[in-house]
Amino acid sequence: MNVAEFVGVHVSFPSDDERVGIGTLLLSRPPTNAMTRQMYREITAAAGELAVRADVAAVIVFGGHEAFSVGGDVAELRTLDADEAALADEVCQRAIDAVAAIPKPTVAAVTGYALGAGLTLALAADWRISGDNVKVGSTEILDGLVPAGRGAARLARVVGESKAKDLVFSGRFVGAKEAFAMGLVDELVAPDHVYDAAASWASRFVEASPAALAAAKAAFVDSR
Repeated sequence: MNVAEFVGVHVSFPSDDERVGIGTLLLSRPPTNAMTRQMYREITAAAGELAVRADVAAVIVFGGHEAFSVGGDVAELRTLDADEAALADEVCQRAIDAVAAIPKPTVAAVTGYALGAGLTLALAADWRISGDNVKVGSTEILDGLVPAGRGAARLARVVGESKAKDLVFSGRFVGAKEAFAMGLVDELVAPDHVYDAAASWASRFVEASPAALAAAKAAFVDSR
């Protein structure tokens, strides 16, 4: 189990005799999971651990039952000079890329809000399940910032360039139904059932060949 301050790694098994289970990368910086440079580094380390663990068949990225993540910690970002800000963007990018590179099926279990870099993190997963009351958005411009971690490019790959530009330029919040229609979310469930639905999705891969799944995921690398 990861012992970092803000990001945990947990593994659950479908039954007592199972040797392969489902890993959870848990964001835990209440109340909103605003992400600092330290938190990005912990995400990178947690993703690296989950990537190589033989007892993990699939991974859930979860921010708890209240909020997935409101994105980068704006208070911290405002204290950085230009060089520090560039480094912070690199740290964010490494975290997002590390989650995307996990060679196993990954699902983001999105509750509450997924904003800014929080949305980018969710988009790094292979599948996204959210409550039907969520709000998502590429909101950085509202704070005078731009998407970090190649967030605009990742967003454009999911919804198309013109829709991505609308979201990035306006910073507007998108409700669950619109997010589903745009492809930002793949499945809507009742708010209290988000994690359980993600676990159900992930459990389908427990008995699959890890090598075959890794190869299948690698086949999509050019489109990610």
